[in-house]
Amino acid sequence: MNILAVESSCDETSVAVVKDGKEVLSHVVLSQIDIHQVFGGVVPEIASRNHVVHMTRVFEQAIKDSKLSIDDIDLVAVTEGPGLIGSLLVGINAATAFAFAHGKKIIGVNHLIGHIYASNIEHELKFPAIALLVSGGHTELLYINDHMDIKMLGTTLDDAVGEAYDKVGRTLGLPYPGGPVIDKLSTLGKDTYDLPRPYMEQHGFNFSFSGLKSAVINVVHNETQRGNDIRVNDMCASFQASVVDVLVAKTKKAIETYDVKQLIVAGGVAANKGLRKALNENIKDLEILVPSIEYCTDNAAMIGVAAYFKFKKEGAHPDYLLGGVSTIPFEIMEEE
Repeated sequence: MNILAVESSCDETSVAVVKDGKEVLSHVVLSQIDIHQVFGGVVPEIASRNHVVHMTRVFEQAIKDSKLSIDDIDLVAVTEGPGLIGSLLVGINAATAFAFAHGKKIIGVNHLIGHIYASNIEHELKFPAIALLVSGGHTELLYINDHMDIKMLGTTLDDAVGEAYDKVGRTLGLPYPGGPVIDKLSTLGKDTYDLPRPYMEQHGFNFSFSGLKSAVINVVHNETQRGNDIRVNDMCASFQASVVDVLVAKTKKAIETYDVKQLIVAGGVAANKGLRKALNENIKDLEILVPSIEYCTDNAAMIGVAAYFKFKKEGAHPDYLLGGVSTIPFEIMEEE
């Protein structure tokens, strides 16, 4: 089955062609990072307008790169949420128009499930599994019993981890996005600032990063008021150490609670080298799947992979109508 997939939930315009939920025949991603850097973050209206400008070109390039004809496409898949409403609607309308014009079946895929299935491109998913989903907008621990059978163990109660990275980066005067920069600078500094480890032991599998972000802001403000310079590398190292300690501790607890075969690390923050290193050092005797960096960030290939398994289980939409933008699809799983 050849699936043409579309992803436009934030500021990446991406189209890919994926065969049988595994083989990526083409993968085109047009990033808008340079456009939004001047604002220190993604501006939704600007993002959606740029999707409109470039969507047709990205479609054409993905089909050309796949070396398939339109007749060879069996299914159209598109991210239906969560994400920026304007950006999502550009992708949904483009995919729906393509499906209607060429008589193709269409299926909507949740963006978060797409991140999970990115690991299937270079690895083989085995169930049951625990997934740590960490991105700019989401931080979740998930229990995956089987394909498309996913339950939430815990989530962030305020800021997502990637959001906290970007806000701390802005506080330190670092360029957007802050995550990769903090990850790099943390290797040049030491954990010398006394920052909290929020929700380390309490509140089950839930996370909270707002207090940590505020702690960094307060330290920067107080030191500035005293006329002292902030040791940026040390602050990056201290902030990252706090985040990684919490993520690893909660993930280890989930693995110890549930009998699983794999740990899947997904989302943009899965590209963080400090997090990868800490997970490998602290979690033994369990296979850890982390996608290549190109599949950690938002991309259409992961949507095409997830669509294959969703189609096998649920089928596609018969009338080209996706029924609106979806949000987080996971049921809450009670602790054993």
